[in-house]
Amino acid sequence: MATQARFHDRTVLVTGGLGGIGLACALRFAAEGAHLVLVDLRDDGAQAALDACRQAGAASAVAHACDVADEDRVQALCARILQQRGRLDVLVNVAGAMLFKPLQDFSGADWQHLLGVNLLGPVHFTRQWLHHARPGAAVVNVASVHALMTTPLVAPYAAAKAALLSLTRSTAIEGRPRGLRANAVVPGAIDTPMLWSNPNLASGAETLAPEDVGSPADVAAAALFLASDEARFITGSSLEVSGGRLARL
Repeated sequence: MATQARFHDRTVLVTGGLGGIGLACALRFAAEGAHLVLVDLRDDGAQAALDACRQAGAASAVAHACDVADEDRVQALCARILQQRGRLDVLVNVAGAMLFKPLQDFSGADWQHLLGVNLLGPVHFTRQWLHHARPGAAVVNVASVHALMTTPLVAPYAAAKAALLSLTRSTAIEGRPRGLRANAVVPGAIDTPMLWSNPNLASGAETLAPEDVGSPADVAAAALFLASDEARFITGSSLEVSGGRLARL
């Protein structure tokens, strides 16, 4: 007897879904039969991502351009999704942005932009999810090891990701009476353009051994587990996916 896909008839929304970790997450959920909604700042490359998701097994897949920091646009997008699908079961907040500057050089506008994408984006989507989620629904927030231990030149990003872990705990606490769960994945060095654009690597201030660099698929596997029924007794937790890089003295 064939086993039913774990996300059959469930709607999964992934922000930052057209590339990197976001697309890897989308492909994992696609392979489990999900109806996918991919959200990204622009829709460049959307068709290729959607084709890949459908080939991987998605029941359906659509893409929407949206600035996750814009609360009104997020609300309008979620209303549209609910009108089309009638439900929003899993929210995977991946969209992120980094700038590299000394702390004293970050302007107020820089802080607002980075907090908007990395923290308020998940806040806006989580708010909509909480309004409409059914028992058994789940949020997975993709944070960063910068939430726990950080390096120079990324103060707003690190602060936002630390706050995202706190948001995860609050969502878990308030969602639990309704049968809703929230967890976070805490990636280490992952092979994405964001990693290799880090000037700390170019300058030698930070070094990476090959074994310390994971793939987007490693993060996606963790996100899929945390959103699945297998993790039904896990909420308010943060799962580090760093290859043990932070476990060493």
